[in-house]
Amino acid sequence: MCGIVGAIAKRDVVPMLIEGLGRLEYRGYDSAGVAVLNNGIQRVRAVGRVAGMQSKANEESLHGFVGIGHTRWATHGGVTEFNAHPHISHG
Repeated sequence: MCGIVGAIAKRDVVPMLIEGLGRLEYRGYDSAGVAVLNNGIQRVRAVGRVAGMQSKANEESLHGFVGIGHTRWATHGGVTEFNAHPHISHG
């Protein structure tokens, strides 16, 4: 299972995404991540609960007006930051 939330706004969406992920955490809490569009894609992912990912997002000054957040409950693949979502494709 997982929880996914997206936001588009005229202000920073990171707080909205983190609040949404907190409300969806019951759907998965092995790892969490957020990706935002701000002069390119910026992403923060972390193993564990949403609060841990939020601390990392604050440290990295993550901001954007368009974004997506994801919580993960691993059903395939290990519980690692590499496997945490959202993923980015450079193809």
